[in-house]
Amino acid sequence: KYLLQYLPDGCMQSHAWPLSVLVVVAAIGVGPVAGDVAAASPANATASVQGPDFEPDPVGWHELTAADRQPAVGDGHSDTCSFPHTVTDDTGTEVTVDADPERIVTLNPSAAQTMWEIGARNEVVGVSQYASYLEGADGKANVSGPSGPSVEAVLATGPDLVLVPSSSYGAAEERIEQLRAQGVPVFVFGQGTSLEFVANKTELTGRLTGNCEAGTERAAEMRQSITLMEQALDGEERPIGLNVFFGYTSGANTFIGDVMETGGVRNGAAAADITGFQVLNDETVVTLDPQWIVVPTNSPVPETPAYNSTTAIQEGNVVVVNTSSIQQPAPRAVMAAETILAAVHPDAYEEYQGLQARSEDESTATPTPDPVSTATPTPDPVSTATTDTGTPGFGPLVSIVAVCALAVLLARRR
Repeated sequence: KYLLQYLPDGCMQSHAWPLSVLVVVAAIGVGPVAGDVAAASPANATASVQGPDFEPDPVGWHELTAADRQPAVGDGHSDTCSFPHTVTDDTGTEVTVDADPERIVTLNPSAAQTMWEIGARNEVVGVSQYASYLEGADGKANVSGPSGPSVEAVLATGPDLVLVPSSSYGAAEERIEQLRAQGVPVFVFGQGTSLEFVANKTELTGRLTGNCEAGTERAAEMRQSITLMEQALDGEERPIGLNVFFGYTSGANTFIGDVMETGGVRNGAAAADITGFQVLNDETVVTLDPQWIVVPTNSPVPETPAYNSTTAIQEGNVVVVNTSSIQQPAPRAVMAAETILAAVHPDAYEEYQGLQARSEDESTATPTPDPVSTATPTPDPVSTATTDTGTPGFGPLVSIVAVCALAVLLARRR
């Protein structure tokens, strides 16, 4: 019954995953999710189950143009929200939200995490069972049913809006349509694999839920972190990395592959011409000889001769990343990239932290006006904002004229 939580979108629709995954999932069971670990040996990869949220994108982030990086649907860049709001979702359905929704149901952990990250968790009345890692989620209705969402449980919450990631729709299309038949606004997000897509989706979530400013701000924070990581990695050699989860890997055009690249490693699976989420055979592992292996906390590294022969295992270069960060296209995905960066490029990570601290200081600093000095302020070397040095002020000539005018006025009064 836990199989569906591991299936990428395409595999959910084909229902063609091998029996080996069933055996692995059944053997692992359910346990708590561990925190982020910068680097660890295979023994530290504790077995636990947390619902990942794979959402493949037909085009990788680094191949997109600026226009393509905008949200697939809707206007996620508004600072203010107005209702009613109508937008077409990924299924081609025109969705109208009549008023600012106050009761929202999220059908996958990525949608729930996004609501938490934009400070709108109080508006959420229902979550899936795999969102239980979020603080306060135990106070929300559990809308999960056998192999997908429960239509009855969702309707019982009296939702104003239901947010559906593409993986949920692919696994339970009939149930989603049943919700729509009851007149409930249901929005299905498009498939996405990149951190930029996640930032756009965060803005879009804010727009749909009446949290435009918060969505825009959280997305901006993500983009800022990505930019600073790229800056810190400038000139660094990127070793080959390999993502592994239950015998599968993340190839080209996958969300996890983009997270790895952002964290400073080359995606070995993509270099091996693997696209999407595919079974990883031992021959490919040996041929690639990855220098680093990246796994979620709920998937141990296979103890096979092929893996044991790799540079990564021989040197103990295994990065264990919190499952809720690396497997869900939601704002905390940036933390997965940070975890990889810290393990693989510790010096660059230290530089990144310094850049983050400097950026935070500059954004919060409020300059104190000097009532005496007439010096022109020095522009911030990091900021891209231009400084207007032509602002009119009171120079010596203007001061003299003002004094003379005052003297004349006093003389007339006498």
